[in-house]
Amino acid sequence: MPESSKKSLKVVELFAGVGGFSQAFKNSQGKFKTVYSNQWEPSASDSNQFAFKALQKNFPRLNASNIDITVDKKNISNNFDLLVGGFPCQDYSVAGTQTKGIHGKKGVLWWEISWILENKNPNFLFLENVDRLLKSPSNQRGRDFAIMLKDLDEKGYNVEWMVINASDYGFVQRRRRVFILGWKKKYLDEKESKDIWKNYSDGIFTKKFKIQNFGLEKMINLNDYQDKVYMTNNYSQGKFLNYGRMINGEVVCADYVPKFTGKRMVLGDILEKKVSDEFFLKDEEVEKVKVLKGSKRIQRVRPNGETYYYSEGKMEVIDYPNKPARTMLTSEGTLNRSTHYVLDKNSMGQEKLRRITPLEAERINGFKDNWTAEVMNEKQRYFCMGNALVVPLVRKIGFAFWKRISETEN
Repeated sequence: MPESSKKSLKVVELFAGVGGFSQAFKNSQGKFKTVYSNQWEPSASDSNQFAFKALQKNFPRLNASNIDITVDKKNISNNFDLLVGGFPCQDYSVAGTQTKGIHGKKGVLWWEISWILENKNPNFLFLENVDRLLKSPSNQRGRDFAIMLKDLDEKGYNVEWMVINASDYGFVQRRRRVFILGWKKKYLDEKESKDIWKNYSDGIFTKKFKIQNFGLEKMINLNDYQDKVYMTNNYSQGKFLNYGRMINGEVVCADYVPKFTGKRMVLGDILEKKVSDEFFLKDEEVEKVKVLKGSKRIQRVRPNGETYYYSEGKMEVIDYPNKPARTMLTSEGTLNRSTHYVLDKNSMGQEKLRRITPLEAERINGFKDNWTAEVMNEKQRYFCMGNALVVPLVRKIGFAFWKRISETEN
């Protein structure tokens, strides 16, 4: 471990959004120090980089870049320890209808991460994405994640990953994401590598995120594939399971059942006590929401003229305060099937349906109140929270990673 990282790890943050990783690390008792952060939204004009404005607002002293990472990557210092990022997920997301995986417009940004790992050579990495990544693409299950793991193995990293639903471990949102931790192979000797490979309970994640038991287990040897090109055309071993490790190209993974006995937060814990009438729905909007959230079977026509039926199941119109919030999407705040609606009393004392507020959206992800206020409009605030991390969950993973790194160094 570099001399500088014995007291803290110097962090480079990519695809920073409004700074979820940096916020998670901010109260880490000095264990992590962000030295560079990059946030650039290609679909926004230079004057409307609203996520970057929130990053600047909350971290005014941070060395933050608002330049396309494909250009600015060469300006990143060589002297850092940990690369972090929630790399764009649109090409892996179940919310997309024409997702293209690692070959998609945003999926290819994996190769920017790959370039930085190869040319800047950090000792550790910590990444986040949608859990669909483990089984993408639909016509060759597991290929994309296999390519990423193969790439990391070739660059000298071992890896552990875990799909975590934040609400399973007491947090207020039902948000499933895959978290990926990697470290240079030189930090584990041969004996420890074998022990970690075999013993699930000794994992980095499982020390903090307890499990009741593991179910289906699967082994995949990526060394059977000579290179990434061959793997792209020939990978055929299916999806990766929810928890796993790769040591020297050998993968073992399994599905698991979470175990949590602490206090569980629910939506009611973060709701504001008094909300402006502007967030309450009009009667006609309530009726539209009922239709949007109702079951439906609609005949549609494919581009080739073939007809098919699009179906959706029924959803509860109301999000109940005694349950965790559902997964927040970037469409939050619009009149949408996925938007959260709660029953509350308006200024006249009438019980009506309303949207959650931008502040409540921030609380669902564990940000401080008004994190995105003042630098963007209301729609943009919801959009940013739909893209954001669950901050206290990331902080907990960070501490687990720090503990393992410290143990290995000692």
